[in-house]
Amino acid sequence: MIKVRLFASVREAVGQAEIDVSAEGVRTVTELIAVLSRRGDAFRRALTAENLLIAVNQTMAERTVTIGDGDEVAFLPPVTGG
Repeated sequence: MIKVRLFASVREAVGQAEIDVSAEGVRTVTELIAVLSRRGDAFRRALTAENLLIAVNQTMAERTVTIGDGDEVAFLPPVTGG
């Protein structure tokens, strides 16, 4: 299983903070996003935003990074401050 964690506006958009996804057939973050996007428009919109930040096992990552069973993938909006 891949542990998916959703933060801030991403969590609010899809209505969930954590999701477990089967690692079978999922090799990259891009493929994980495709699997999650099948859950509905809210997931698709939230997870395909250009400015979305991604962390794999608590390290910032690109959508092309390889993932697998036991990994944690977090999606979060960019942080802004004043």
